[in-house]
Amino acid sequence: MCRGAGFVHPVLPSGAPDFSRVVPCRCRTVELLKEKQGLLERYSNLGYLSHYTFETLRSGGRVGASEHYRRACEAARRFADRPEGWLVLVGPVGSGKTHIACAIANSRLSIGESAFYVGAADLLDHLRGAFSPGSEVSYDELSERVKNTALLVLDDVRAEGATPWARLKLEQILNHRYNMKLPTVLTTDTAVDELDPRLNERFLDTEFCAVITLREPRGNGIDVPALPEGLRQETFESFDYRRVELSLEEQENLEVAYNLAVEFARHPEGWLVFAGMNGCGKTHLAAAIANHRLAEESPVLFLVVADLLDFLRSAFGPESKVSYSKFFEEVKQSPLLILDDFGEQSSTPWARSKLFQLINYRYNARLPMVVTTEQSLDQIEPRISSRFADPRFGTVFNMLAPHYNVDGYGRRGDKRP
Repeated sequence: MCRGAGFVHPVLPSGAPDFSRVVPCRCRTVELLKEKQGLLERYSNLGYLSHYTFETLRSGGRVGASEHYRRACEAARRFADRPEGWLVLVGPVGSGKTHIACAIANSRLSIGESAFYVGAADLLDHLRGAFSPGSEVSYDELSERVKNTALLVLDDVRAEGATPWARLKLEQILNHRYNMKLPTVLTTDTAVDELDPRLNERFLDTEFCAVITLREPRGNGIDVPALPEGLRQETFESFDYRRVELSLEEQENLEVAYNLAVEFARHPEGWLVFAGMNGCGKTHLAAAIANHRLAEESPVLFLVVADLLDFLRSAFGPESKVSYSKFFEEVKQSPLLILDDFGEQSSTPWARSKLFQLINYRYNARLPMVVTTEQSLDQIEPRISSRFADPRFGTVFNMLAPHYNVDGYGRRGDKRP
């Protein structure tokens, strides 16, 4: 009898208590399981990625998914059931590889097994930081945790930008896991043959390592997903326009914005511009429009303006496999274009010129577009703001709601919609 202590002596085959040891009492079983699950979740480092599960993957793959994607999902499920060897998921940004990799980790956690997730760049940053005298975790402790964890998910392994020190650290970790035959999931948006040759040697061991291609990456070229992976959960159903902390005027304003977005998603014509402070919900509504159109298998291109300008700059590079003109034409002629966070990125003459070319082309061609911005029209370049404000073609709506402060709402853990 535990008498509330939580532990009892087990019973020997003879029926007498074994006083040499103690075990948890059945009255504490549920509590101990919860404690263990909490520890596993904290150890996993998944954070907001804990909602990336096999259940949240779209049935049969995402809209327009290829046979490669479905095979990747099937391989991941098998790996999650019995993690052995290495599973390498190859595909461009937005192909779903991070979701699939995290689904494996979350599946293991759900049955009480440990897993550790980390982005390759974050891992290297943490290792560098661990040398600091003020670091809470020593370099050796962090390195040993990553090298020996039961299941490692290493996300976004890349070829470009790696320093000799970074390549050496990554090689040490992966060599250890390879030699010890420890289960590992890796994701990369770089073609396998462009990675470090010493890493390729491991991938060629087909008895131990399975390389799954979701969609062919374009090396150092440009490949833009229809919608960033982190926004695929932002739908009209998950948008709360009745936030109780808002004034009546702000609630009514948010409901009008919601209805405008729903109507535009059903019949995308003209332009819809949402203006408002950071966190008011404008990105959520823009992403909800994109998700609605994608669910109907209608083409859409969602771009953060800063990313768009980075893509355009990259296309000038000699390493790019996509020409600048081809990429820019694809953006200009997209059947539905969503530009998120339009604003201060247009401060340079080059950026202003490119954005005006894009806006002016779509204005003259009367191609539908959604824009979100923190700026008012009088803060935007006049030749662009005049096109946004043309009542014959566009609707500019100022959202009054302040930043979301409810912890559970902003799932991405960074800039709220």
